Amino acid sequence: MIKFGPSGNSESFYAAGYEHTEDAAVFVRERGLDCFEYSFGRGVRMSEAKAASINAAFRAAGVEISVHAPYFVNLANPDGEMAEKSYGYILESGRALAAMGGTRCVFHPAAQGKDTRETAFARTCDRMKILRDRLYESGLGGLMFCPETMGKFGQIGTVEEIAALCEIDPIFTPCIDFGHVNAREQGSLKTAADYRARLEIMLERLGYSRMKHFHAHFSKIQYGAKGEIKHLTFADTVFGPEFEPLAETLIALKLEPYVVSESDGTQAEDAAYMKRVYASLS
Repeated sequence: MIKFGPSGNSESFYAAGYEHTEDAAVFVRERGLDCFEYSFGRGVRMSEAKAASINAAFRAAGVEISVHAPYFVNLANPDGEMAEKSYGYILESGRALAAMGGTRCVFHPAAQGKDTRETAFARTCDRMKILRDRLYESGLGGLMFCPETMGKFGQIGTVEEIAALCEIDPIFTPCIDFGHVNAREQGSLKTAADYRARLEIMLERLGYSRMKHFHAHFSKIQYGAKGEIKHLTFADTVFGPEFEPLAETLIALKLEPYVVSESDGTQAEDAAYMKRVYASLS
């Protein structure tokens, strides 16, 4: 089944008097949502006891949990020591994810830096193979690690690049951030055909069985000449993308992803809106 939920805690979570991640399980379930993404954006700092407590709360509520690895990951960094740190961020996130009872770990793959696109991408591919080996060696082969499409021109993460990275091994599942795609492509996602074209690239290269339950991020994003600027809410009427044509496309292609709202402060409400739209079209 397709799943909808927020990334992190919305403003309404705190307005309702909630404070702890464990509370998010009930908060999400009460709003008819199915999943929640916990961000380790600034680093993986969580005790085993805290992870076990979160695991119990989400299991009791019947809500799935995923994690986002630290934003510092850069598998294209030419410095070998920095690459080691990137492997560490993802491995630490995976171990915490397992302790929390989740199965999906999203990560930003790389930045181009001063290298040519070809050099940076080739290095990212080589490092993804090393990452693959380390994930299996660490006993994390039962989890899904999801390189994300990125919103800035200087980042590795076009639709085609993420498809190629995921071709390396089945342990990698795409995270398609449709807001990022739209920002990077300067407002390209307008119709169901636009969404279908990007998804068919993934389907052709990875196959239906690997794409049926892919990971997705969705939000409206302000963009400029270099791509993504900042996340917005669904109230925005200037920048896109809109969810309705994506919902139509997911139904037509029989895809059932895990859809995470990354709206700025209204992620729970916007996730609930997406779920209602999807249900109305099903």
